[in-house]
Amino acid sequence: MRHPKRSITRDIRTRRPLHPGREADEVEALTWPEGLRVDRYMTRSPVTIHPDALVRGAAEMMRTRKLRHLPVVDRGGRLVGIVTDRDLRQVIFDPSIQARLGRSADALKDLAVRDVMTWGVVTVRPETAIRDAAWLMREQRIGALPVVQAGRLVGILTERDVLRAFEEALGTDALARPYRWALAYR
Repeated sequence: MRHPKRSITRDIRTRRPLHPGREADEVEALTWPEGLRVDRYMTRSPVTIHPDALVRGAAEMMRTRKLRHLPVVDRGGRLVGIVTDRDLRQVIFDPSIQARLGRSADALKDLAVRDVMTWGVVTVRPETAIRDAAWLMREQRIGALPVVQAGRLVGILTERDVLRAFEEALGTDALARPYRWALAYR
């Protein structure tokens, strides 16, 4: 039996371009329009919750409104954290929580959002470029960025918003030249 890698020629396996040296020119040709800012694509006035609210209420709100990220704001409207669907799943399935609760699932009713939320939130400003926000989301491995201006939450930018922005930019020929890679298959 032959090894699968050995059956593919080196030229195909390494995918060398047909015209060596063009890749750098094509990458430099990418010019994104200046209008791709976070404030154009963010969800304004997002649904929020207070840190004193019960986890049960947060889970119900996220389920009914089909949300995965819920910013947590204090009484003054300042962002203090974020609770995600992943945070809620960890509470339900965390062995230390289950050991503390024992057989009584009623103890989950008394758990507050501040006990499960993420306190250190990565945020962006409304004038941030969408490309920078996308990079930040990828590097930090997060699915949403609260948008903050003067300490107050003004919106939220999710993965869907970023994809919509890129789809719009690519659909309107935002690139200076066509971005094509020519691959050699011999």
